[in-house]
Amino acid sequence: MGDGARRRRTALSAIGIMTAALALSACGAPPWATGGGAAPVETATAAPTTAPAPKPVPNDLSSGSTQRPLQAGAVNATVDYWSKLSMDRWTATALKPVSMSMVTTVTPNDGQKVYLQRATMTAVPGNADQSFAPLDPQIDESSVAPGYLVLDPYSYSQTFTIGEVPPGATFVTLQFTYDFLVQTTPTSSEFAKQTASDSITVAISGGGEPEPSASS
Repeated sequence: MGDGARRRRTALSAIGIMTAALALSACGAPPWATGGGAAPVETATAAPTTAPAPKPVPNDLSSGSTQRPLQAGAVNATVDYWSKLSMDRWTATALKPVSMSMVTTVTPNDGQKVYLQRATMTAVPGNADQSFAPLDPQIDESSVAPGYLVLDPYSYSQTFTIGEVPPGATFVTLQFTYDFLVQTTPTSSEFAKQTASDSITVAISGGGEPEPSASS
């Protein structure tokens, strides 16, 4: 083979090597130059969310009854509250009775008597976010003058009934007011008026249902 032929073959070989190199460059870096390929793409993972635990509903009658000491001036009253209706039946639409019994003492005890002139109960439905309009007050006013004798050992008992409350209510607060008349002396026909207030909260079973929307 002559020198001219050898030069042509050498030139063609060089052109082939350059063409292969250009082809590899066009395809990007070869795998052995990157240690096995492109780096993995990281994806963000949303953190799990937990719903806040519902607030416990207060219920002063959860054990069936409760007792409260009250004071109004010289009068010391002990009041028991309970319901004959089980707590699981204290629903929004049910008639819900609550009973109470009271006895009093007076300090100093010089022999004067204590009378209950009036007992009032007002039910106020509510939930953790709002209070609803109160129901009509229920009043037991003494039909005898000067009132019901409530000085120990004599006592006063009454049952009030809570009617329907809004579906969104989870409890009802019962507000009580007691008006007493106390003899100024054991033989006096004059009386001093004393007032005591109290409240208990009772849970509504299945309460918290949203109020139905008005149909058009």
